[in-house]
Amino acid sequence: MSSRPAIGDRSGFSRLTATSYLAHAAVAPLADDVLARMQEGLAEQARAGVASIGPFVEWANAARDGFARLVGAAPDQVARVPSTSAGVAAIATGLRLAVGERILCFDGEFPTNVSPWQAAAARAGAHVDLCPLAPFERSHAEGLELVARRLAERPVRLVAVSAVQFQTGLALPVADLARLAHEHGARLFVDGIQAVGAVPLDVVRAGVDYLACGAHKWLMGPLGAAYLYLSPAARAELEPQIVGWMSHSEPDAFLFAPNELRYDRALDPGARVFEQGVLPFVQYAGSAVAIANLLELGVPRIHAHLQAFHDALEPQLARLGWRSRRSAEAAGRSGICSFAPPDGIDVGTVVAAAAERGVALTGPDGLLRVAPHWPNGLGEVDAVVDVLAGVVRG
Repeated sequence: MSSRPAIGDRSGFSRLTATSYLAHAAVAPLADDVLARMQEGLAEQARAGVASIGPFVEWANAARDGFARLVGAAPDQVARVPSTSAGVAAIATGLRLAVGERILCFDGEFPTNVSPWQAAAARAGAHVDLCPLAPFERSHAEGLELVARRLAERPVRLVAVSAVQFQTGLALPVADLARLAHEHGARLFVDGIQAVGAVPLDVVRAGVDYLACGAHKWLMGPLGAAYLYLSPAARAELEPQIVGWMSHSEPDAFLFAPNELRYDRALDPGARVFEQGVLPFVQYAGSAVAIANLLELGVPRIHAHLQAFHDALEPQLARLGWRSRRSAEAAGRSGICSFAPPDGIDVGTVVAAAAERGVALTGPDGLLRVAPHWPNGLGEVDAVVDVLAGVVRG
């Protein structure tokens, strides 16, 4: 970007063709400065070959450190992984599950936060129980009461939940879920991909044990980069099953000194054990810039801006017959505002027609999902409403 990022200013996204881009819950567009850093990295590798590793490592470390700041963690508690799914799988395979133990997931979650737990449970003779999300949609208090009952029925090893639900945008009470889990001897795993960057979240204060988050949605970074947070106590309980040459302490010593090639080095005791090999440095170079923009703007300011956008949009779409799924509780709101369609309207058709008119939306599971971010201006709201009104009228 030629100038610093500013709320409601998309001037730094010169390649973005959509008039109103409201699909950040799927894939974010790349800002000019993010793309420039990635191109710089590729050019450096083309120019310098092995000497490009130095800048790449600095940029990748800046990305890790920036993510740690965003979520209130220490850098050595964060691993860089290929995707949210890879982060979930790293924890699921590292748990020492016993026969009969239970993992509590939620019905309606994105499969990323269910499938790895099912596979881990099947290998160990454990079980995955699904808890409905409908009580949380009515109120956080009602949802927490249900979770408390489930935890009290019989022992649970781990509770796995998304901080924000991908369909409806419902933000769940992560700190309260962590408290309940810990009171019953369970750990809390959080899929943060629909939250971090748009919803304030401090993993230490909230008591989160594990959190995985891809870079390509609310972090505004490229595809192919993600982050995995582990609290020290929770990390100590894991037995990593998928490791590589970079998973050890002093893994690259043999590259710089003689007689250092060994196969008995201990696995790294921290998060880095899950960084098995060479990182996708170009992706992390871009992610570092995108995260720096978020830190400069401040997630609380971004969250407030997104609520103002939805506050303006929601009543106008309601007048057109769209039924909002946004939480009635302020604490349950996120960067996503989803709508059930008027009778007889197909959401997929609406999404496609809106895209032809310059408005980028998504429609997961039959809901119209509106997901702006910090570059979207409040002045876009009326134009978006006009486009959707025209699409519905045909």
